[in-house]
Amino acid sequence: MNTLGRHILAEIYGCSEDILNNVKRIEQIMVDSALEAGAEVREVAFHKFSPQGVSGVVVISESHLTIHTWPELGYAAVDVFTCGDKINPWDACNHLTEKFNAKHMTATEVKRGFFEEPVKVANL
Repeated sequence: MNTLGRHILAEIYGCSEDILNNVKRIEQIMVDSALEAGAEVREVAFHKFSPQGVSGVVVISESHLTIHTWPELGYAAVDVFTCGDKINPWDACNHLTEKFNAKHMTATEVKRGFFEEPVKVANL
């Protein structure tokens, strides 16, 4: 059985509150994580909530990385979805965990787009 991509749903705990509440720093870490995994960054959009929290997306040629943070809890919910087999989404998750100074990360990998026959995906 072939799949189009891999989707990591990560729960990152014990993170630095200062990092999780800094929209510019979160954006840079997310972009760096995509690049660390070998992805090609296309667009980024991030928003700082009041009084705290950040949400954002990094659109990559291979799909996307998203985040929502709860700085007061030291928690970040992260999705990393990559299509094809050239990019390893775990590389991005591990980079994020390290840069957030996290104490713990749990994650689930979901295979996306099941096909019985090999599928040629353009530009991946």
